[in-house]
Amino acid sequence: MAKPNKAILIREVKDYLYITLGLISYSMGWAAFLIPYQITTGGTTGIGAIIYYATGFPIQYSYFLINAVLMTFAIKILGPKFSIKTMYAIIALTLLLEFCQWLVKNPDGTFPQILGPGQDFMACLIGAAMCGLGLGVVFVRNGSTGGTDIIAAIVHKYKDVSLGRMIMACDFVIITSCYFVFHDWRRVIFGFVTLFVIGFVLDYVVNGSRQSVQFLIFSKEYERIADRIIKETHRGVTVLDGTGWYTKGDVKVLVVLAYKNQSVEIFRLIKDIDPHAFISQSSVTGVYGEGFDPLKTK
Repeated sequence: MAKPNKAILIREVKDYLYITLGLISYSMGWAAFLIPYQITTGGTTGIGAIIYYATGFPIQYSYFLINAVLMTFAIKILGPKFSIKTMYAIIALTLLLEFCQWLVKNPDGTFPQILGPGQDFMACLIGAAMCGLGLGVVFVRNGSTGGTDIIAAIVHKYKDVSLGRMIMACDFVIITSCYFVFHDWRRVIFGFVTLFVIGFVLDYVVNGSRQSVQFLIFSKEYERIADRIIKETHRGVTVLDGTGWYTKGDVKVLVVLAYKNQSVEIFRLIKDIDPHAFISQSSVTGVYGEGFDPLKTK
């Protein structure tokens, strides 16, 4: 049996750590802001919230039962690695939802309205932002909280469709159905606002971690710079032949595509080698291929 790679193990541990932190943010968003103000949203957690508001049956139990059914359909499609992380997230979120509710409850079992009475809209925004942040962290680490997230992840695997928008499409009916519990269209509107904010924050977190930049580097030390970029940032470098039209001299131009969060590292190593290098950095709409997002077309 091959010995597990240490780097892979460290990466997996980090994945589960970040997934847990994301789930904590998601759970606190529900327990501290959405549940006390009786706000719902989409997903299986939203279904659980509607059931809770109507019957008092705990959200976490409905969430777990629904996802136990959905997971039976997800294992073959999403693969065992994704499914393991998803099962971990489902179990962890079930426990965290219960813990966070216990943490914020009053001694008499009621939920305090932290922002004060009548602050439904503000609670909606804060709770949704925390939920969107949590979901985004989970998705970035190749996990899922189950429910409509599973459906969105399946579609995203084969089609270049925004995760947030896909979840919105799946959750429309769930939010609308809360009208039959409250008979109040304000609750439906709050639900859609919550869904929109979650989708917006989710997309920002997921896409923000994948924003790419392009460097054009002009330097006489191009060979040393190229070697260090490849070795230290693990990004490819292309060398182009150019001509400086003012001097009519031949120049070498390095073209580098990297993630935005690698920009500082690249600038620093260039400065270490050639402080007088000429550098152009620009944002790119998308980068597809080896080392970046897979190319998805119909």
